[in-house]
Amino acid sequence: MSPDTLGNAPVFRQTPLASGARHGFVIGLAGWSGSGKTTLAEQLISALATRGKNVATIKHAHHQFDADIPGKDSHRHRMAGARQVLVSSALRSALFTENGDTGDRSLDDLLGALAPADIVLVEGFKREPLPKIEVFRAAVGKPPLWPDDRWIVALATDQSANTPANTPANTPANTPANTRDDQAPLIQLDLNDPETIADFICECADAGASASSIDGTINGTINGTINGTQT
Repeated sequence: MSPDTLGNAPVFRQTPLASGARHGFVIGLAGWSGSGKTTLAEQLISALATRGKNVATIKHAHHQFDADIPGKDSHRHRMAGARQVLVSSALRSALFTENGDTGDRSLDDLLGALAPADIVLVEGFKREPLPKIEVFRAAVGKPPLWPDDRWIVALATDQSANTPANTPANTPANTPANTRDDQAPLIQLDLNDPETIADFICECADAGASASSIDGTINGTINGTINGTQT
């Protein structure tokens, strides 16, 4: 099928977050735990990098995590009380920052901490104002997010073409479909086709750069056939 749309075409918007302006395009992946966001993110990073894009990512962690290695000099510095530790070599550098009692840093702050990139892919931060692709798998058993989020511009799903994109797999057939009050369309993408999703992101980035609008028949690859499943 061609990309499914629900309602009338929205006007494309860049994120209003101030630090988003330092990057070419910022887009998020939103979805429930277990929907496959990280798998899709990994595939998209590879596909976008292959297209010559300078890709940066931001990932929200819900639990305490530590990317450092106990016993390494950087870890020893942190354990001694350093609030920031920057480790650098000819190949790469890493900045470890202790947030202390301040809690989560805002997405705007994190975008400002990144060097300028062509595309920033954000995983998590689903309530932030930025264009998003919702990753929706019927097997997760959760309702879609798009009816309540105007910033979701497309749905990457494993549902078949004859199943409404806004209906969870376990919803009775006579249950009214969820709708969003602005009736903005969703472009339905094949969750098992990251190459086409990467093309969609590139075309969104181009549309944002030229302040044009997105509709269900974006020129180029998005006019092709899009449907399938996620493994």
